Amino acid sequence: MIRINITEAKNHLSKYLRRVKEGETIILCERNVPIAEIRPLEPEGRQLRPIGLDKGRFTVPASFFEPLPDWLLDAFEGKKSE
Repeated sequence: MIRINITEAKNHLSKYLRRVKEGETIILCERNVPIAEIRPLEPEGRQLRPIGLDKGRFTVPASFFEPLPDWLLDAFEGKKSE
């Protein structure tokens, strides 16, 4: 862990960000008084979602595939129904 003042951080930001990326923590100071900590984030660990994750948890009713009523279609198209 290193301590740096704001001016030093501004002048050499890319150098310190490389160190953070490598796992180092930096204490940011204002006139040698600590005000913030800059540290690397934990990796997100994104995984692909498996296909069919919710299979069997819900069913789509047959009415879902029926045509929409005219008044609703008109509303989608910005028309005024009578």
